[in-house]
Amino acid sequence: MTPKPDDDDRLYKVVVNHEEQYSIWPAGRDNPAGWSDAGRTGPKADCLAHIEDVWTDMRPLSLRRRLRASEQDGALAEGADPAG
Repeated sequence: MTPKPDDDDRLYKVVVNHEEQYSIWPAGRDNPAGWSDAGRTGPKADCLAHIEDVWTDMRPLSLRRRLRASEQDGALAEGADPAG
């Protein structure tokens, strides 16, 4: 019999990858490759609530960095003297 989500009494941990993307993983298992502990362990609902609180920007870190660099480049270009 498959347990219902609200019947899940297993412990989970919050994991994060190099792109600052979050997930949950069974607490008793080794982390999947490329993921590390994010410091929260508990019931599934608590871990998911923690992720909802901390993961406010779903875009991968590499994309956020590229966009930030583009914005800075654009700001520099706008402030540049068109006469050279």
